[in-house]
Amino acid sequence: MTATLLWLDLEMTGLDPVEDRICEVAAIATDWEFTEVGRYQATKKVGPALMKRRMVGDFWDAHPQVRDALQAANLDGQNGRTVENELLDFVEAHFDADTPVLLAGNSIHTDRRFIAHEWPRLDARLHYRMLDVSAWKVVFEGRFGEKFTKTEAHRALSDIEESIAELRFYLSKLA
Repeated sequence: MTATLLWLDLEMTGLDPVEDRICEVAAIATDWEFTEVGRYQATKKVGPALMKRRMVGDFWDAHPQVRDALQAANLDGQNGRTVENELLDFVEAHFDADTPVLLAGNSIHTDRRFIAHEWPRLDARLHYRMLDVSAWKVVFEGRFGEKFTKTEAHRALSDIEESIAELRFYLSKLA
């Protein structure tokens, strides 16, 4: 089966695509029914000094267990080129070769900025349109008072699984 959506989530040292770095990536390929076709997960090696310098501030103070887990996983991380190659292989295995891949996720525009900066070959394979679950969140919370509760694990794979569940929740309200 050929996938239609590339659900992707990145964990980064911060939110600045120039100063910060991707440190964890996960992807789930699905069809429009959100049936999983494949999944990918990797830790991208980041210099420990950069991690220590950039993983500071309110977010990291509120989530020290996430910071510590990412820093521990970093010890066994792969270089960025290897991870990009594996992601491109994943895309090639699950998506039509001559069709741009539709990226999906929560606040996916932020992840896309990091992809463009660190993985330009992957970026070139992606469609300019994206399926951003956070746009659904804005409409359903603002207009209908409907709220999806997330666990806020801040790990790439669990965040994707929650994004898929969140979009299913909003779509169930339309039926």
